[in-house]
Amino acid sequence: MKLESRVVGPFQENTYLAIDESTNRAVLIDPGDEPDELIAMVERSKAELEAIWLTHAHLDHIGGIAGVKRMWNVPVHLHAADLPIFVRGERQAALYGVPFEQPDEPDHFVADGDVLRVGSVEFSVIHTPGHSPGHVVLLNDRLMIGGDLLFAGSIGRTDLFLADPAHMEESLAKICELDGRIEVHPGHGPSTTIARERASNPFLTGLARIARR
Repeated sequence: MKLESRVVGPFQENTYLAIDESTNRAVLIDPGDEPDELIAMVERSKAELEAIWLTHAHLDHIGGIAGVKRMWNVPVHLHAADLPIFVRGERQAALYGVPFEQPDEPDHFVADGDVLRVGSVEFSVIHTPGHSPGHVVLLNDRLMIGGDLLFAGSIGRTDLFLADPAHMEESLAKICELDGRIEVHPGHGPSTTIARERASNPFLTGLARIARR
């Protein structure tokens, strides 16, 4: 499998294109903004786009959906617990003063333990609430699309609408039990590994605490 990425929008969000090179099929993960740039990324890959997968529904992860779907009417997959956030995208964007096109509601809902496929490649869905109630990470062997759960040296915010610090702690503990060699490709910032974050991330080593409301 080949993984490409683009940093898009005012929130500098990482959008990923996962390509199964054996079948030349692809999936776009968290198309956050700048749909024209994301369309160009897909076209340059010469892969056939099959679907859009979302780790969660915050506006900086869904802002490119409408534009991409005008080009390719592919299904959108999201955990159902994040639907209340998804449908508020336009209102949330107005609060930040950023342009935003509200996409249609998702086509399919995913759940913990589901397996998503692109061509012959499989990703396991792991429900990791905290940053949002329906946040998931997508795991393929030693590669994880981590959304806004775990960053290099930090973690996702827990002071947003429907966030839950206690659930975030539980989700981080679950992820830390995985193989340390797993590469984490987060929603913002550089990639890292589970082992690196276990050893040095202050939110995992106990040097920092997750703020509780």
